[in-house]
Amino acid sequence: MRARRLITVFTIGLGVALAATSGHAMPFPKAKPESFEVNTTAVPSVALTEPAKQLFGAKATPAQLPPASYGSYSKGCIAGAEAMPINGPTWQVMRLSRNRNWGHPNLITYLKDLAKDAPDLGWNGLLVGDLAQPRGGPMRSGHASHQIGLDADIWLRPMPNKRYSNWERENVSAISMLKGNMELPGADRSVHPDRWTDAHARLIRRAAQDPRVARIFVSPAIKKALCEFETEDRSWLRTVRAWWGHHYHFHVRLKCPEGNTACTNQAAPPRGDGCGAELAWWLSDEPWVPKKPQPGEPPKPVKPKPQLTLQDLPAACRTVLAQP
Repeated sequence: MRARRLITVFTIGLGVALAATSGHAMPFPKAKPESFEVNTTAVPSVALTEPAKQLFGAKATPAQLPPASYGSYSKGCIAGAEAMPINGPTWQVMRLSRNRNWGHPNLITYLKDLAKDAPDLGWNGLLVGDLAQPRGGPMRSGHASHQIGLDADIWLRPMPNKRYSNWERENVSAISMLKGNMELPGADRSVHPDRWTDAHARLIRRAAQDPRVARIFVSPAIKKALCEFETEDRSWLRTVRAWWGHHYHFHVRLKCPEGNTACTNQAAPPRGDGCGAELAWWLSDEPWVPKKPQPGEPPKPVKPKPQLTLQDLPAACRTVLAQP
């Protein structure tokens, strides 16, 4: 800590000196993402084996450290997170009670950029769902990912021509795009024709064309609709991947910020537009309809999912967690 204070004093002094010699106010250089000293004894050792979701879920404010993502999308944390403002000219944040409107500054900028473009696409504005907790990490409920401040859920319902009240933000529902139950044998796994529009497709296309994006997750039914929608440049479809759920919202995942070496990128998506054999599997019965057990076959045991503990996360997350 003493070394960090000395570095801070030196940096401020250097900035003042440069400003004095030039006659102009000069901005201080930005701190590097990994510029704080990792303190592996920052939290009691007993906390290392506690469920990390309880530790991070209890933090109501971000760690006052240089912005950086640590670890991977489903096993990490974030320092210096920024809040997505709950209201903007073309966006509103939903489910405020969750306190999950935090992310890396890159994510906040991306969402504002997409929201600004939305009206030109025929989309009134964004209803923004979960980003990350103030310090990222595992959540008490819901997502396995969203841990390093680079994931965001955007509702498949446009912003209304009014500002939602706090009550409405907690109770207004997102809208499923599904035509029916996908888990029935032989189901029509398509979007509902009265709900899905070209404006939905244009918004997701714009979201996917941004070079900051690593992946966008959607329901297989939505992926099918997008494959049918695009008739010219299909390159962006590679970024949009079919996945479980995601029929009420689409999930944007950004690449690790440049220079943020402690952040682990997901492998690049497979080549191609993803509209062939992969999508055909997602639209078949195999992923959705449980196989009937054979006579005399014992039921398969359900293994509980292991809970991440603090010691499962990058060591830097201990310092992030321990900040006041």
